[in-house]
Amino acid sequence: MAKKNSPRSSNATQKGAAKEGYFLSDVQELRRRARQHIEEGAITDSYKADKDLVCKVLNEALATEIVCVLRYKRHFFMATGIHANAVAAEFQEHAADEQEHADQIAERITQIGGEPNFNPEGLASRSHSQYVAGESLMDMIKEDLVAERIAIESYAEIIRFLGDRDITSRRLMEQILEKEEEHANDMKDLMATIDPTKKGD
Repeated sequence: MAKKNSPRSSNATQKGAAKEGYFLSDVQELRRRARQHIEEGAITDSYKADKDLVCKVLNEALATEIVCVLRYKRHFFMATGIHANAVAAEFQEHAADEQEHADQIAERITQIGGEPNFNPEGLASRSHSQYVAGESLMDMIKEDLVAERIAIESYAEIIRFLGDRDITSRRLMEQILEKEEEHANDMKDLMATIDPTKKGD
């Protein structure tokens, strides 16, 4: 008959695990906690952020992305001039990227038990960036660059706010931030293409 582990041998095992850098909680405890509050889905005891506040912040990011989609869409259809085709194609690509970001943010909001706010009423006030139509092609590019720079600043703040309290949301915003930086660089390059005296500064 096999001997049961004594408290002393169990303690030795735990110490050995700790020495090897083993960091997981006791498996039985993980299983017990997983069965608690299962209606909260992905939100477990390890979630340290204020869920309502995170949803509010993410809904502001969602509004920012939707406004960017609308602005890029207008610029795509209103682009005219000798450089219109190449610039319009860039606008269209960015609009698709921003729509993907909006969808990803909305999905994350639902994962943490919130509701994505798609209500057009108040959309502009929830958004960090502005909807500016722009008159000329250069105006449109400038306004898109300004909007991207606003998104870069605000998303960096959101990432710092999330820290290690909501790692999944933080990673998502880091990925979106990286894409917004690409967009800003694209707009800067377009400015220089249309007018070499413009450096996007």
